[in-house]
Amino acid sequence: MKKLSQKVVKLLIKKRLKISFAESCTGGLLSSYITSISGSSKVFTVGLVTYSNEAKIRILKVPTRIIMKYGAVSHETCLFMVKNLNKVSKTNISLSITGVAGPKGGTKQKPVGLVYIGIKKGNKILVKKCFFRSKKRILIQRATVNQALKMILKII
Repeated sequence: MKKLSQKVVKLLIKKRLKISFAESCTGGLLSSYITSISGSSKVFTVGLVTYSNEAKIRILKVPTRIIMKYGAVSHETCLFMVKNLNKVSKTNISLSITGVAGPKGGTKQKPVGLVYIGIKKGNKILVKKCFFRSKKRILIQRATVNQALKMILKII
């Protein structure tokens, strides 16, 4: 993923784009990969770890009713996260992540490995539903970061 991170940073610099993240189940891992690249300060402006529902509501202004109705791990919550992150950060590209990294916490409706990744560039917004079949937390987190980096490359 180091190479993927380097590619993302290099391309963002070349295109003079700024990026921001709101991470939940990855706990800052995506931000960590990006900031490990020299020159990332030219493009990376905000990295929030909105791990709790309270943080999603208070910092990212995800409506309580959305979390109550759909849950923190949902298309709807991920969409609000990315839209409101974009309002706060004022970056060209914003990306949000919410999911169940496990090994516990999964349900039949929302099993361990279910992750939503939202990305916004200009008026274009995409929320992707992913399912990673590992039972190991770090592997789900890494797979999520890998997928997020690929989504960034696609949207640039």
